[in-house]
Amino acid sequence: MPSIQIFDPALCCPTGVCGTDVDQAVVTAAADLDWARQQGADITRFNLAQQPQAFADNAVVKGFLDRSGPDALPLVLLDGEVALAGRYPSRDELTRWTGLGATLKPVQSECCGGCC
Repeated sequence: MPSIQIFDPALCCPTGVCGTDVDQAVVTAAADLDWARQQGADITRFNLAQQPQAFADNAVVKGFLDRSGPDALPLVLLDGEVALAGRYPSRDELTRWTGLGATLKPVQSECCGGCC
């Protein structure tokens, strides 16, 4: 399974889901990332405020920050290459990147007996 690394902007805590003024995009991303991890995905997050050395040690991330600055974060690497910048991946993107969709069973709906 591919490795996904997410380089977050400076957040108040490792997930960014804390405090009184929480960004809904961060909340959704945290839930989607937790879901993917529970399915077996290899996902690591790095927070600029708490793990700045991880940003400095990665040549791809350092180059991105030199060109675009920290306001362009988050940066998502898939097997070490840039997959996405400026926003978090959707659950659909995580599914496609990791191949999880091939292993998940469709949810049966009571409304029509099919997959909704």
